[in-house]
Amino acid sequence: MKLFVQIPCLNEEETLPLVLATIPRDIPGIDEIEILVVDDGSTDGTVEVARRLGVRHFVHHTRNMGLARSFRDGIDYALRHGADIVVNTDGDNQYPQERIGDLVMPVVLGDADIVIADRQTGTIEHFSPLKKALQKVGSNVVNFAAGTDLPDAASGFRAYSRGALMRLNVVTQFSYCMETIIQAGHKRLRIQSLPVTTNPKTRESRLFSSMWQHIAKSAQAISRSYVMYKPHAVFITLGLVFALGAAVPFSRYAVLLATGTGGQHLQSIVLGATSLVGALLSFALLVLADLQRTNRVLLEETLERLKDVQYGTTAAPATTGPVENRSASGGNEPGPVDRTGPLDRHRPTGPADVAAAV
Repeated sequence: MKLFVQIPCLNEEETLPLVLATIPRDIPGIDEIEILVVDDGSTDGTVEVARRLGVRHFVHHTRNMGLARSFRDGIDYALRHGADIVVNTDGDNQYPQERIGDLVMPVVLGDADIVIADRQTGTIEHFSPLKKALQKVGSNVVNFAAGTDLPDAASGFRAYSRGALMRLNVVTQFSYCMETIIQAGHKRLRIQSLPVTTNPKTRESRLFSSMWQHIAKSAQAISRSYVMYKPHAVFITLGLVFALGAAVPFSRYAVLLATGTGGQHLQSIVLGATSLVGALLSFALLVLADLQRTNRVLLEETLERLKDVQYGTTAAPATTGPVENRSASGGNEPGPVDRTGPLDRHRPTGPADVAAAV
Protein backbone atom coordinates (compact mmCIF):
# COMPACT_ATOMS: atom_id res chain seq x y z
CA MET A 1 0.00 0.00 0.00
CA LYS A 2 1.40 3.37 -1.03
CA LEU A 3 0.97 6.60 0.97
CA PHE A 4 1.53 10.07 -0.46
CA VAL A 5 2.00 12.91 2.03
CA GLN A 6 1.01 16.08 0.22
CA ILE A 7 2.43 19.45 1.39
CA PRO A 8 1.06 22.62 -0.26
CA CYS A 9 3.74 25.31 0.05
CA LEU A 10 3.98 29.04 -0.52
CA ASN A 11 7.34 30.44 0.57
CA GLU A 12 7.93 27.86 3.30
CA GLU A 13 11.74 27.51 3.16
CA GLU A 14 12.06 28.18 6.91
CA THR A 15 9.36 25.81 8.19
CA LEU A 16 9.44 23.07 5.55
CA PRO A 17 12.50 21.34 7.11
CA LEU A 18 10.52 21.00 10.37
CA VAL A 19 7.64 19.40 8.48
CA LEU A 20 9.83 16.98 6.55
CA ALA A 21 11.80 15.99 9.65
CA THR A 22 8.65 14.88 11.51
CA ILE A 23 7.00 12.85 8.74
CA PRO A 24 7.28 9.18 9.72
CA ARG A 25 9.25 6.93 7.37
CA ASP A 26 7.70 3.68 8.57
CA ILE A 27 3.98 3.07 9.22
CA PRO A 28 2.39 -0.35 9.86
CA GLY A 29 0.37 -1.46 6.86
CA ILE A 30 2.10 1.02 4.52
CA ASP A 31 4.69 -0.35 2.09
CA GLU A 32 5.82 2.94 0.55
CA ILE A 33 5.75 6.52 1.82
CA GLU A 34 6.25 9.28 -0.73
CA ILE A 35 6.37 13.02 -0.08
CA LEU A 36 4.83 15.45 -2.58
CA VAL A 37 5.51 19.19 -2.41
CA VAL A 38 2.96 21.36 -4.20
CA ASP A 39 4.80 24.61 -4.90
CA ASP A 40 2.09 27.25 -5.23
CA GLY A 41 4.22 29.93 -6.87
CA SER A 42 6.90 30.25 -4.18
CA THR A 43 9.50 32.96 -4.73
CA ASP A 44 11.96 31.82 -2.05
CA GLY A 45 14.03 28.66 -1.79
CA THR A 46 11.19 26.29 -0.87
CA VAL A 47 11.79 23.95 -3.80
CA GLU A 48 15.57 23.93 -3.36
CA VAL A 49 15.19 23.13 0.34
CA ALA A 50 12.79 20.30 -0.45
CA ARG A 51 15.15 18.79 -3.03
CA ARG A 52 18.10 19.08 -0.69
CA LEU A 53 16.12 17.18 1.95
CA GLY A 54 15.31 14.34 -0.44
CA VAL A 55 11.87 15.19 -1.83
CA ARG A 56 11.43 13.66 -5.29
CA HIS A 57 7.87 14.55 -6.18
CA PHE A 58 6.79 18.09 -7.08
CA VAL A 59 3.88 19.95 -8.59
CA HIS A 60 4.81 23.49 -9.65
CA HIS A 61 2.51 26.48 -10.13
CA THR A 62 4.13 29.38 -11.93
CA ARG A 63 2.10 31.77 -9.76
CA ASN A 64 -0.06 31.54 -6.66
CA MET A 65 -3.30 29.70 -7.47
CA GLY A 66 -4.72 29.07 -4.02
CA LEU A 67 -5.18 26.15 -1.66
CA ALA A 68 -8.07 24.50 -3.51
CA ARG A 69 -6.17 24.34 -6.81
CA SER A 70 -3.04 23.11 -5.02
CA PHE A 71 -5.07 20.35 -3.38
CA ARG A 72 -6.65 19.28 -6.69
CA ASP A 73 -3.38 19.24 -8.60
CA GLY A 74 -1.61 17.37 -5.82
CA ILE A 75 -4.36 14.74 -5.66
CA ASP A 76 -4.26 14.34 -9.43
CA TYR A 77 -0.48 13.80 -9.29
CA ALA A 78 -0.67 11.35 -6.37
CA LEU A 79 -3.37 9.23 -8.02
CA ARG A 80 -1.41 9.11 -11.27
CA HIS A 81 1.59 7.84 -9.35
CA GLY A 82 -0.25 5.02 -7.63
CA ALA A 83 -1.34 6.48 -4.28
CA ASP A 84 -3.62 4.29 -2.17
CA ILE A 85 -3.88 6.90 0.60
CA VAL A 86 -3.18 10.64 0.47
CA VAL A 87 -2.49 12.70 3.58
CA ASN A 88 -2.70 16.47 3.31
CA THR A 89 -0.70 18.58 5.75
CA ASP A 90 0.64 22.17 5.71
CA GLY A 91 4.06 23.62 5.01
CA ASP A 92 3.92 25.94 8.04
CA ASN A 93 4.33 23.03 10.49
CA GLN A 94 0.96 23.71 12.09
CA TYR A 95 0.06 20.04 12.25
CA PRO A 96 1.84 17.22 14.13
CA GLN A 97 3.16 15.12 11.26
CA GLU A 98 4.29 12.44 13.71
CA ARG A 99 0.57 11.56 14.06
CA ILE A 100 0.26 10.63 10.38
CA GLY A 101 0.43 6.95 11.30
CA ASP A 102 -2.59 7.35 13.59
CA LEU A 103 -4.36 9.44 10.96
CA VAL A 104 -4.11 6.80 8.21
CA MET A 105 -4.72 3.73 10.36
CA PRO A 106 -8.55 3.76 10.06
CA VAL A 107 -8.13 3.95 6.28
CA VAL A 108 -5.55 1.15 6.27
CA LEU A 109 -7.90 -1.04 8.32
CA GLY A 110 -10.84 -0.23 6.06
CA ASP A 111 -12.83 1.45 8.83
CA ALA A 112 -12.95 4.92 7.24
CA ASP A 113 -12.73 6.62 3.86
CA ILE A 114 -11.64 9.98 5.30
CA VAL A 115 -10.00 10.83 8.62
CA ILE A 116 -9.90 14.48 9.73
CA ALA A 117 -7.69 15.69 12.55
CA ASP A 118 -9.48 17.54 15.32
CA ARG A 119 -7.20 20.40 16.36
CA GLN A 120 -9.28 20.89 19.53
CA THR A 121 -9.51 24.57 18.67
CA GLY A 122 -10.89 25.46 22.09
CA THR A 123 -7.46 24.67 23.59
CA ILE A 124 -5.28 26.52 21.04
CA GLU A 125 -3.66 29.41 22.91
CA HIS A 126 -3.09 31.77 19.96
CA PHE A 127 -6.76 31.56 18.89
CA SER A 128 -8.79 34.48 20.23
CA PRO A 129 -12.13 33.76 21.97
CA LEU A 130 -13.91 35.14 18.90
CA LYS A 131 -11.99 32.87 16.55
CA LYS A 132 -12.67 29.84 18.75
CA ALA A 133 -16.38 30.65 18.75
CA LEU A 134 -16.42 31.17 14.98
CA GLN A 135 -14.58 27.88 14.42
CA LYS A 136 -17.24 26.07 16.45
CA VAL A 137 -20.09 27.80 14.64
CA GLY A 138 -18.49 27.05 11.27
CA SER A 139 -18.14 23.36 12.11
CA ASN A 140 -21.77 23.22 13.22
CA VAL A 141 -22.91 24.82 9.95
CA VAL A 142 -20.87 22.37 7.88
CA ASN A 143 -22.17 19.43 9.92
CA PHE A 144 -25.73 20.62 9.34
CA ALA A 145 -25.13 20.92 5.59
CA ALA A 146 -23.30 17.57 5.33
CA GLY A 147 -25.21 15.50 7.87
CA THR A 148 -21.99 14.77 9.76
CA ASP A 149 -20.75 15.22 13.32
CA LEU A 150 -17.20 16.57 13.09
CA PRO A 151 -15.68 18.78 15.81
CA ASP A 152 -13.22 20.55 13.48
CA ALA A 153 -14.51 20.83 9.92
CA ALA A 154 -11.90 23.45 8.94
CA SER A 155 -8.91 21.25 9.72
CA GLY A 156 -6.66 20.63 6.71
CA PHE A 157 -4.78 17.71 8.28
CA ARG A 158 -6.57 14.80 6.64
CA ALA A 159 -6.18 11.32 5.22
CA TYR A 160 -8.16 10.23 2.15
CA SER A 161 -8.50 6.76 0.71
CA ARG A 162 -8.06 6.26 -3.01
CA GLY A 163 -11.73 5.33 -3.32
CA ALA A 164 -12.82 8.57 -1.62
CA LEU A 165 -10.63 10.68 -3.88
CA MET A 166 -12.11 8.98 -6.93
CA ARG A 167 -15.57 10.18 -5.84
CA LEU A 168 -14.76 13.71 -4.65
CA ASN A 169 -14.55 16.68 -7.02
CA VAL A 170 -13.34 20.08 -5.80
CA VAL A 171 -14.72 23.00 -7.79
CA THR A 172 -14.23 25.91 -5.39
CA GLN A 173 -11.26 28.24 -5.82
CA PHE A 174 -10.81 29.14 -2.12
CA SER A 175 -10.45 26.09 0.11
CA TYR A 176 -11.35 22.44 -0.31
CA CYS A 177 -11.99 21.75 3.40
CA MET A 178 -15.69 22.57 3.66
CA GLU A 179 -16.67 21.39 0.19
CA THR A 180 -15.13 17.94 0.47
CA ILE A 181 -16.90 17.32 3.81
CA ILE A 182 -20.28 18.29 2.37
CA GLN A 183 -19.69 16.12 -0.70
CA ALA A 184 -18.48 13.20 1.40
CA GLY A 185 -21.48 13.49 3.71
CA HIS A 186 -23.97 13.40 0.87
CA LYS A 187 -22.11 10.55 -0.84
CA ARG A 188 -22.26 8.53 2.38
CA LEU A 189 -18.50 8.21 2.73
CA ARG A 190 -17.26 7.09 6.13
CA ILE A 191 -15.60 9.98 8.00
CA GLN A 192 -13.76 9.74 11.31
CA SER A 193 -12.15 12.36 13.53
CA LEU A 194 -8.80 12.09 15.33
CA PRO A 195 -7.93 14.48 18.21
CA VAL A 196 -4.47 16.01 17.83
CA THR A 197 -2.46 18.80 19.44
CA THR A 198 -1.16 21.41 17.03
CA ASN A 199 2.38 22.78 17.01
CA PRO A 200 3.19 26.35 18.10
CA LYS A 201 2.26 29.05 15.60
CA THR A 202 5.02 29.91 13.12
CA ARG A 203 3.38 32.63 11.00
CA GLU A 204 0.09 34.27 10.09
CA SER A 205 -2.22 32.48 7.67
CA ARG A 206 -1.68 33.28 3.99
CA LEU A 207 -5.00 31.79 2.93
CA PHE A 208 -6.96 34.94 3.77
CA SER A 209 -6.14 38.56 4.65
CA SER A 210 -8.54 38.79 7.59
CA MET A 211 -10.87 36.66 9.67
CA TRP A 212 -13.90 38.31 8.06
CA GLN A 213 -12.69 37.47 4.55
CA HIS A 214 -12.30 33.87 5.68
CA ILE A 215 -15.85 33.86 7.08
CA ALA A 216 -17.29 35.38 3.89
CA LYS A 217 -15.53 32.95 1.56
CA SER A 218 -16.29 29.94 3.75
CA ALA A 219 -19.96 30.95 3.94
CA GLN A 220 -20.04 31.27 0.16
CA ALA A 221 -18.55 27.81 -0.33
CA ILE A 222 -20.89 26.21 2.22
CA SER A 223 -23.98 27.92 0.78
CA ARG A 224 -23.15 26.91 -2.78
CA SER A 225 -22.50 23.30 -1.80
CA TYR A 226 -25.68 23.12 0.29
CA VAL A 227 -27.84 24.54 -2.51
CA MET A 228 -26.17 22.15 -4.93
CA TYR A 229 -27.04 19.06 -2.89
CA LYS A 230 -30.26 20.16 -1.17
CA PRO A 231 -32.09 22.57 -3.50
CA HIS A 232 -35.49 21.43 -2.25
CA ALA A 233 -34.72 22.39 1.35
CA VAL A 234 -33.59 25.86 0.26
CA PHE A 235 -36.13 26.87 -2.35
CA ILE A 236 -39.20 25.21 -0.83
CA THR A 237 -38.44 27.04 2.43
CA LEU A 238 -38.03 30.34 0.58
CA GLY A 239 -41.21 29.72 -1.40
CA LEU A 240 -43.24 29.00 1.73
CA VAL A 241 -41.87 32.07 3.50
CA PHE A 242 -42.83 34.29 0.56
CA ALA A 243 -46.21 32.58 0.28
CA LEU A 244 -46.87 33.29 3.95
CA GLY A 245 -45.71 36.84 3.34
CA ALA A 246 -48.34 37.11 0.62
CA ALA A 247 -51.15 35.45 2.61
CA VAL A 248 -50.89 37.84 5.56
CA PRO A 249 -51.44 41.14 3.69
CA PHE A 250 -54.02 39.57 1.37
CA SER A 251 -55.96 38.30 4.41
CA ARG A 252 -55.68 41.71 6.04
CA TYR A 253 -57.01 43.43 2.94
CA ALA A 254 -59.88 40.96 2.67
CA VAL A 255 -60.92 41.75 6.23
CA LEU A 256 -60.67 45.48 5.58
CA LEU A 257 -62.63 45.09 2.36
CA ALA A 258 -65.36 43.24 4.23
CA THR A 259 -65.61 46.12 6.68
CA GLY A 260 -65.81 48.68 3.88
CA THR A 261 -62.34 50.26 4.36
CA GLY A 262 -60.31 48.23 1.87
CA GLY A 263 -59.80 51.06 -0.59
CA GLN A 264 -57.63 52.94 1.88
CA HIS A 265 -55.11 50.10 2.27
CA LEU A 266 -53.86 49.30 -1.23
CA GLN A 267 -50.35 48.88 0.20
CA SER A 268 -51.48 45.45 1.48
CA ILE A 269 -52.25 44.43 -2.11
CA VAL A 270 -48.86 45.70 -3.30
CA LEU A 271 -46.99 43.87 -0.52
CA GLY A 272 -48.97 40.68 -1.06
CA ALA A 273 -48.43 40.75 -4.82
CA THR A 274 -44.69 41.29 -4.36
CA SER A 275 -44.45 38.38 -1.92
CA LEU A 276 -46.48 36.17 -4.25
CA VAL A 277 -44.06 36.92 -7.10
CA GLY A 278 -41.19 35.99 -4.76
CA ALA A 279 -42.88 32.67 -3.96
CA LEU A 280 -43.42 31.87 -7.63
CA LEU A 281 -39.80 32.74 -8.45
CA SER A 282 -38.60 30.49 -5.61
CA PHE A 283 -40.54 27.53 -6.93
CA ALA A 284 -39.32 28.25 -10.47
CA LEU A 285 -35.73 28.36 -9.22
CA LEU A 286 -36.37 25.04 -7.47
CA VAL A 287 -37.16 23.41 -10.80
CA LEU A 288 -33.96 24.83 -12.34
CA ALA A 289 -31.84 23.89 -9.32
CA ASP A 290 -33.22 20.36 -9.33
CA LEU A 291 -32.34 19.98 -13.01
CA GLN A 292 -28.87 21.33 -12.27
CA ARG A 293 -28.49 18.86 -9.41
CA THR A 294 -29.48 15.99 -11.70
CA ASN A 295 -26.91 17.15 -14.27
CA ARG A 296 -24.23 17.32 -11.57
CA VAL A 297 -24.98 13.77 -10.43
CA LEU A 298 -24.64 12.54 -14.01
CA LEU A 299 -21.46 14.55 -14.47
CA GLU A 300 -19.91 13.16 -11.29
CA GLU A 301 -20.73 9.62 -12.37
CA THR A 302 -19.02 10.36 -15.67
CA LEU A 303 -15.99 11.79 -13.85
CA GLU A 304 -15.75 8.69 -11.66
CA ARG A 305 -15.63 6.53 -14.78
CA LEU A 306 -13.07 8.87 -16.32
CA LYS A 307 -10.91 8.61 -13.21
CA ASP A 308 -11.27 4.83 -13.30
CA VAL A 309 -9.98 4.84 -16.88
CA GLN A 310 -7.19 7.31 -16.16
CA TYR A 311 -5.98 6.04 -12.78
CA GLY A 312 -7.49 2.57 -12.43
CA THR A 313 -9.39 1.27 -9.41
CA THR A 314 -6.19 -0.12 -7.91
CA ALA A 315 -2.87 1.58 -7.49
CA ALA A 316 -0.73 1.50 -10.60
CA PRO A 317 3.04 0.92 -10.34
CA ALA A 318 4.75 4.21 -9.63
CA THR A 319 7.64 5.50 -11.69
CA THR A 320 10.91 4.88 -9.88
CA GLY A 321 14.25 6.49 -10.37
CA PRO A 322 14.97 10.00 -11.67
CA VAL A 323 12.71 11.28 -14.40
CA GLU A 324 14.17 13.99 -16.61
CA ASN A 325 12.08 17.09 -17.21
CA ARG A 326 13.10 19.91 -19.47
CA SER A 327 12.73 23.32 -17.86
CA ALA A 328 11.88 26.53 -19.68
CA SER A 329 15.53 27.56 -19.64
CA GLY A 330 16.64 24.31 -21.24
CA GLY A 331 18.08 22.72 -18.08
CA ASN A 332 17.26 19.32 -16.66
CA GLU A 333 15.42 18.79 -13.39
CA PRO A 334 15.56 15.43 -11.59
CA GLY A 335 12.49 13.71 -10.19
CA PRO A 336 8.87 13.59 -11.27
CA VAL A 337 7.56 17.14 -11.75
CA ASP A 338 4.22 18.61 -12.81
CA ARG A 339 4.07 22.20 -13.98
CA THR A 340 0.91 24.22 -13.85
CA GLY A 341 0.79 27.82 -15.02
CA PRO A 342 -1.89 30.50 -15.42
CA LEU A 343 -2.86 29.25 -18.88
CA ASP A 344 -3.55 25.80 -17.48
CA ARG A 345 -6.66 27.09 -15.76
CA HIS A 346 -8.31 27.22 -19.19
CA ARG A 347 -7.09 23.80 -20.28
CA PRO A 348 -8.48 20.78 -18.34
CA THR A 349 -5.63 18.47 -17.40
CA GLY A 350 -7.47 15.89 -15.31
CA PRO A 351 -10.89 14.89 -14.00
CA ALA A 352 -10.84 17.53 -11.27
CA ASP A 353 -10.22 20.24 -13.86
CA VAL A 354 -12.99 18.85 -16.07
CA ALA A 355 -15.37 19.29 -13.13
CA ALA A 356 -14.18 22.85 -12.58
CA ALA A 357 -14.47 23.67 -16.27
CA VAL A 358 -18.04 22.36 -16.49
